[in-house]
Amino acid sequence: MADLHDYQRWGEVLERSVRLKTYSLAVKMLEDEAQAPAGAFRPLRDLGHHLSLCQAYQLSRRNGTTVAMLKEDNWCFEPVVGYGLGVPPQYFLDGYNRYPRDVENLEAGRHYAEEFPRLEAGKYVGVVSAPLGTVTFEPDAVLVYCDTAQLSLLMLAREYKDGRNLKSALSSHAACVYGLIPALQTGECTVAVPCRGDHYHAMAGDEEMIFTVPRGKLAELMDRLKYVASTGSKLPRAYTIHPEYQLPEAYAKIADMMGYLRK
Repeated sequence: MADLHDYQRWGEVLERSVRLKTYSLAVKMLEDEAQAPAGAFRPLRDLGHHLSLCQAYQLSRRNGTTVAMLKEDNWCFEPVVGYGLGVPPQYFLDGYNRYPRDVENLEAGRHYAEEFPRLEAGKYVGVVSAPLGTVTFEPDAVLVYCDTAQLSLLMLAREYKDGRNLKSALSSHAACVYGLIPALQTGECTVAVPCRGDHYHAMAGDEEMIFTVPRGKLAELMDRLKYVASTGSKLPRAYTIHPEYQLPEAYAKIADMMGYLRK
């Protein structure tokens, strides 16, 4: 069984081998406020303001801050619903979260609400996040914000054992929900797309995706990363250099005039 030292070491390995631009993000659901690590930053208490969960995750993955977000700390309601911190109102279930801004009609809005990943309401009171490399709690999952080259490497390691495709539910909304809850529900790795809020308010890069590893898959993923690196799948990528490629006609003519390419 993994201990804190293992998780911290894996965080360092991820950042080094996958060449991450921000810290890999350890996340744990809290069943009680007392489970929050001592000294964890609480936005409403310590800042005097609410934060959206994507902003809290940004503080952890960029600043290295351990952040505990309880229901009352949240500004955006979507993780409150998705993480089971509160019961969604009928207004949400009827589709008004998406209609009329984002979808054609209420039926489309209802479809979104029906498919929205949700944990059981009332089981958890909050969530805590911190860099995996300095984590002081056992995470439920690890979120890796990565570009497509890094994502490809992580997925290659994930599929090494059985070769099966990764199945993910993708949405343009609620990256904090789609980036965690399906992985907790299935126990499998998932991929999510940073949403508007993640881009507008939490500095997600245009090139970034979110790869999520549930706790039970983390050890084997780290072993597989080591193996695929031994077969040449690693970063930075090694490119094949073709010597004496065909030159444009003018280039070849001028080089010939200069005489240095003559054999």
